[in-house]
Amino acid sequence: MASADSYLELSVKYLNEGKSLIDKEPIQASEKLYKAAEEVVKALTTYFNLSDIIEKVDERKRWTITELDKASRLISEKLGKWFRSSWDTAWALHVWGFHEEKLDSESVRDRLQDIEKMVMEAQKVVKKKRLTTTSIHRIR
Repeated sequence: MASADSYLELSVKYLNEGKSLIDKEPIQASEKLYKAAEEVVKALTTYFNLSDIIEKVDERKRWTITELDKASRLISEKLGKWFRSSWDTAWALHVWGFHEEKLDSESVRDRLQDIEKMVMEAQKVVKKKRLTTTSIHRIR
């Protein structure tokens, strides 16, 4: 399994790609924004060491929506209900924006802030640990 940092790097990449596509290609923007959220869930699963989820992923050698959804529920217990709501927004982008091709640019843009919040808050959580660990090493 990749590190929380590598998942976060991908989430930023997908977020930026999705933002740039909203006006031109809302279908592709929907999928990129969903992928940004998916990478956040993976990052925080790794960061919080959600071992039951990690074991399932390792067994299957891939993530499924079952693990992503369970992880989002567990993460929202730690970060707040906003996280679960934002994950649901990402799922709507994936299903209605990408697969069903029903969301226009305005609808995708309206959901962007939830995905941005997921990425920014995940970065803060993971960065906070890094800063704490760095501070501990300096004290020694």
